[in-house]
Amino acid sequence: MNDCLFCKIVTKEFPAEIIYETGRTLAFRDIKPQAPTHVLVIPKEHHADAAALAEADEGLADDVLKSAHAVAVQEGVAGDGYRIVFNTGPGAGQTVFHVHAHVLGGRALTWPPG
Repeated sequence: MNDCLFCKIVTKEFPAEIIYETGRTLAFRDIKPQAPTHVLVIPKEHHADAAALAEADEGLADDVLKSAHAVAVQEGVAGDGYRIVFNTGPGAGQTVFHVHAHVLGGRALTWPPG
């Protein structure tokens, strides 16, 4: 996807504070954090949303979740708890259409947010 911001982060055409990387995933800090820890975890392959990720090749969604947990451990929020959020579609608040998991932690996370 030539115009996809996250694809450009994967190829290093656009800067991001990358904090974790595997052969299939990349994690970087959100530019508008909603919690002390707010990291986005993406597959390096372009898939528009969580539904597309679920239909992708065997194991890719698993790799994204494993990377999200690894980020939580690395960031020191795994012990107290953290949230993983996928927004799918504009009605759910998705603004970049390259699937991404938000890893949020570092403070009490209430529901609904506010």
